[in-house]
Amino acid sequence: MKIFNSWNFISEILEKKFNAIFTSHDMFVMIADVSLKEGAEDDFKNWFSESNKVLSKFPGFVSRKFLKSADGSYRIVVEHESKESFIKMHNSPEHEKLHPQGHSFMSEPPQRKTYTVAAE
Repeated sequence: MKIFNSWNFISEILEKKFNAIFTSHDMFVMIADVSLKEGAEDDFKNWFSESNKVLSKFPGFVSRKFLKSADGSYRIVVEHESKESFIKMHNSPEHEKLHPQGHSFMSEPPQRKTYTVAAE
């Protein structure tokens, strides 16, 4: 049963990536630099993984990643098929519930920038 569930998960990811390739001219990307409180990294990673299970179900969602650089800084990258799908997810009750939880691990508000894909 786990193999079947894993295959479904992989299939969903591939479908989202495939759709994103063919709609890349509208692809919307949000990048946020985040500063975590000391000792909060593991809790934040757990929260991030759990919140992805909720947010990845939104139409237009492509990916959401938490990155750590060699210098210890952190960044979040969120990809959506369009700005509109990102806004719908961002304004949802689910996001409203998750948002304060994520910020509770941060030492300051995230520094966000948004982009559209200009070329591939």
